[in-house]
Amino acid sequence: MRDTTPTNSTDLTQRANQHISDTLTIALQHDAKQRAIVVFDQRCELAVILAAAYQHCLPDARFIDFDQVTPDAVLAEFAQLQPSDLVVLIQSTNFRLDAYRIRVELFKQHVKVIEHPHLARMSDEQISFYIDALAYDPNYFRTVGRALKARIDQAQCGEVDTGHGAKLHFASPFESAKLNIGDYSDMTNVGGQFPIGEVFTEAQDLEAVHGKVRIFIFGDTSFTVNKPEQAITLIVEKGRVVDVENSTPEFDLVLQKIRADEGEVWLRELGFGMNRAFSVDRTVNDIGTYERMCGIHLSLGAKHGVYTKPQIRRAEARYHVDVFAATETVSLDNEVIYRDGAWQVEC
Repeated sequence: MRDTTPTNSTDLTQRANQHISDTLTIALQHDAKQRAIVVFDQRCELAVILAAAYQHCLPDARFIDFDQVTPDAVLAEFAQLQPSDLVVLIQSTNFRLDAYRIRVELFKQHVKVIEHPHLARMSDEQISFYIDALAYDPNYFRTVGRALKARIDQAQCGEVDTGHGAKLHFASPFESAKLNIGDYSDMTNVGGQFPIGEVFTEAQDLEAVHGKVRIFIFGDTSFTVNKPEQAITLIVEKGRVVDVENSTPEFDLVLQKIRADEGEVWLRELGFGMNRAFSVDRTVNDIGTYERMCGIHLSLGAKHGVYTKPQIRRAEARYHVDVFAATETVSLDNEVIYRDGAWQVEC
């Protein structure tokens, strides 16, 4: 593997090495007894930095440059893996192996997976933010994450206050919260897309969600972060976005696409992002990466693969567009659990 990492990136390299080492040993519990395959490309600087970091942390792993082999050669390597072995995918875009859904099929083999997709979407100044987001603090992620899940699972209602009189009310208990905190002890599959840091749920009764919510970032039609000059206000009735204030042409296009294919704009996921490396000011272009931002994100559209709802047919649900609330406080059962950009839960 060629070394194209800039000479002035020593600090980035050291941070990447440390964060990836912690992720491998603490979160993934990978050791030298288990095989590891790292499939990478060298199409962007961030991919090169990450590949070098994994080479430092996994000196005995099999490294495969995706652009130098055929998809069949990659699949042949995967076929030799045993349960608890590890695959790391470092992708400037997203590797295509015909109809082969890489992570799903590897999970069927009980193989651990770390995915880093769409790295080329990050601009040069965002590389540092991305690497910071790979830091794994088990005390923070696991204790705060579990505390959030406990609060969510027992709550009968909630509220997201985004200022200027805009409050989104959840007049319903919540679905059992799911954790993405680097603890896979009670899970069938080990790993997923990194960086991590999220607890998510949605209202049991979607139509009990109503009010207003100001969003400062949304995922546009190219799956990248779009930050309008001023916050956009969504007006929600019976779990659907019925009107918008201070919209932009780009956001109007998102809503138009959803309505054209689904008829209406449902508001579904309520995401409690935990990754402190991302904030209102520290953003990255890839919406799937920024989703872990410490704060609240919501999804627009009927699609949500985790929870089922009687009024939504999964086969007809096409859209899951992440939007990020300009959150001042979050309350569950009238108890404030988020304020001043941080989660206020006892661990």
